[in-house]
Parts: sequence; C-alpha cells; structure tokens
Amino acid sequence: MGRSSRSGQGFPQLLGCIRSVLFPARITPRVLFAYCFVFLAITTFLGIRMHLRTYLSAVLYGLPALSQAAAATASTTADPFQLYTISAENITAKFIPYGARLTSLLVPDRDGNLQDVVVGYDDPKQYLRDSETNHTYFGAVVGRYANRIKNGTFDIGTKQYHIPENENGGEDTLHGGTVGYDQRNWTVTSYSNSSITFTFVDRALEDFPGDVVTHATFSVQTKATLENPRGLPQLTTKLVSLALTETTPIMLANHIYWNLNAFKDETVLNDTWLQLPLSKRLIGSNGILIPNGTILDVDVYNGAPDFTAGKLVGQDIEEADGLCGTDCTGYDTCFIVDRPLQYAARNSMVPIVHMNSSTTGISLDVATNQQALQIYSCNGQNGTIPVKESQVKRNQDEGVDGATYVNKYGCIVIETEGWIDAINNPTWGQLSDQIYSPETGPAVNWATYQFGTV
Repeated sequence: MGRSSRSGQGFPQLLGCIRSVLFPARITPRVLFAYCFVFLAITTFLGIRMHLRTYLSAVLYGLPALSQAAAATASTTADPFQLYTISAENITAKFIPYGARLTSLLVPDRDGNLQDVVVGYDDPKQYLRDSETNHTYFGAVVGRYANRIKNGTFDIGTKQYHIPENENGGEDTLHGGTVGYDQRNWTVTSYSNSSITFTFVDRALEDFPGDVVTHATFSVQTKATLENPRGLPQLTTKLVSLALTETTPIMLANHIYWNLNAFKDETVLNDTWLQLPLSKRLIGSNGILIPNGTILDVDVYNGAPDFTAGKLVGQDIEEADGLCGTDCTGYDTCFIVDRPLQYAARNSMVPIVHMNSSTTGISLDVATNQQALQIYSCNGQNGTIPVKESQVKRNQDEGVDGATYVNKYGCIVIETEGWIDAINNPTWGQLSDQIYSPETGPAVNWATYQFGTV
C-alpha cells in the first residue's frame, strides 16, 4: 500500500521536473547553452544516421580509384586484360580495363543472326601490341584531351602549358600525349549484368595541369523509354571527369571503330549509308589535320562532306581528295553539331548520326550532348590487321566469303566530342565546354547508340 502511494506521488514529480527543464521560469546563459548543446547533439545524431550509408558508399566507391596510382606497380593489381561482359536482350558488350575499352558488341542482323559490329581483337593482349605498333586506339577512351592540340601547347589565363607532341614530328599532340588514357589501366569500380564503370585518376600526367578523376560508365538495355520508345538494343556511354586541383582542359571521347556489315564486304563504301542531320558545318584543317581556325560549310570539296540528307559513304569520297590531309582521300573530319532552335539547352541530347548497312540490315542511331563529332573513314587502314577470327567464323558459318583483314575504308569511326583544338581558338566560344576547374561542374560526354534493322 505504501509502495503504490510513493509511485503515485513520483509521476507528478517527474512531470514537474520535465516542465521545469523545458519551460524554465527564467532563461539564464547556462540554460541557453544547455539547450544549444542538446539541439546540436540531436541534429548531429540524425545527420549521421541519415547520411552514413551515403558517405560510406562514396568513400568505398572512390577508394579503388584514389589508390590506383599507389597500386599500379603492386603485384595485386587487377588484370588489365580481363574481359568483362554486360548484356541485355539482343545486345552483348565486352570490355577490358586497358583503356576502358570496348572490344566486342553483338547485335542481331535482319535475319536474327548475331554480328560483332566493332573492330578490334579477340585476344585482349593484342591491344597492348597494337599500342606498340599500329596504335589504332581501337575501342578505347581517349584523353585527357581527344583529337589534336596544335604544337602541344595551350594557354590558361596568362600561363602557357606544353605537353608532349606525339604526332607529325612534333607538330601536335594526339589523343592526350605519348601515353594517353587509351594506354592506362583503369580500375573497375562498379560491375553488374548490364553495366560497368571504370575509374581512372590522372595525377597531372603528360604534363597537363592538375589532377583529374574520370568515371567511364557503359550500360546496355532494351527497355522502352521516352528516348527509346521501341525498346531497341542500346549502348549508353557516360564519361564524367572532375578537375580536382587546378584549371585544366578536359575533352574525352570514345574511339570506337564500327562496321555494320560485319566484314561481309571488303569495305563500307557501297553498302553503308550515313546521315549527319545536324552537321552543315565542319572545322577546317591543314594538311596534317590541325585546325587552321576556319569554319567551313559542307558544300566544300564539291559537297563530299555533305551528309545532311544521307548518302552512301563512298558516293562522293573521290571528291574528298585532301579533306583528310595531304595525299589522303576520304574523311577524317570534325563535323559541328548545330542544334535546332527547339533544343534550348546547349548540351541537350540530340540525334547526330543515322547509319545502316544494306548487307546486314543493321542500323545505328547515335545521340549525344556533345558539340561536334569526328568521322574517320579508316583511310589509314591498309589490310595488315586481321578481322577477329570470331567474326570471320560467323561469316563462314553463314556461307559468306567476307573480308579477313581490315582494309582501307573498311570501317567508320564516330567520336562524339567538342570542337577540336578549341582551346587554341578561343574566338570560337567553346572554352566553357573544354576548360574545367575545382569550382566548375564536371565534364560530361554522354552518348547513346541504338541498334535496329532496316
């Protein structure tokens, strides 16, 4: 009985104590300090609880990349030539970390037979031998700055930078220098059945200013979306680069060689139809393909580079004598992407390429957020690099006596990128898309490749 009496008195006393703490008769500095301390403690606890998983995820995601430089010579370094496969319905892609490189892409032709439509090697280690010999850049991510930089120099503010020249006897820098991103061993930081992300930390390599971290994400899907209403097989590429320490040029590109006839023909000249619907202008260049500061209409060279309405790759190629450089006939040309007025955003995704092969029926539609694209008609291939044995076998199994070597005009390279060497042509107004710093947003090269049949 006495216990229940004390219990009944204790509860009102507890309420009174709480009331005096929460609503004191007088607010003293000591009480105010106590309130602030409690508020901060609760806020900190809730913040940690809400964001701990996010912080840990970010840290764990970045650790492999940030430790890459230190681990480069360690015996535990992952195999840069290990094949990684991602797939969705009617599309399968294979990659290796060496150059964050696409080595194979299988899609169905009009008869439902799978064909490999990218040029490269079955043996991943052949890419290293290629870098030491032909250096084709087959399927790689190129950077820190794609294409050519005149004299290997550029200015940022009042300071001039000089990077290694690796082409034309020292006249220019091509695809980032002597050892560009295509020859670097990237780290696999995410991998699933349908996507893979490679990460590379560039610590002022090739004498470029400052550190840059890049994530290259490749994914495949066949889901019907607003951008892909028919649910066609689609490869999506996203190259996201962040300047970490200094202001620096950044312009990456995928260097994929395409052959939609799957080497059933000796060349792509008479079976591959190409349309560049938004490219009425191109960047003029000299005899070694360094921009000379001019912007040309596509009616030059008797209209050879005019693909706005679409035509066979070989239809006017004889008129393109000199367009790809001195003593060269063909295309190695930077086409400008002029967005229609309805695309208000400067970096909006727009369709820039339609291409198809009458031999296989395979079609390719490319969309990107970039301001230009380089088209290369494989003028420099000379029939010394063999076609992948796997694709030769597919052709033989179909009773097709196709090409066994990558011939001149045997492929098409499509590089979505910015205006080439715009860092040395500031009057073009492209610096905001090519110069980045720790205070700016990231450099993003986003492209989609949709495959169908005609």
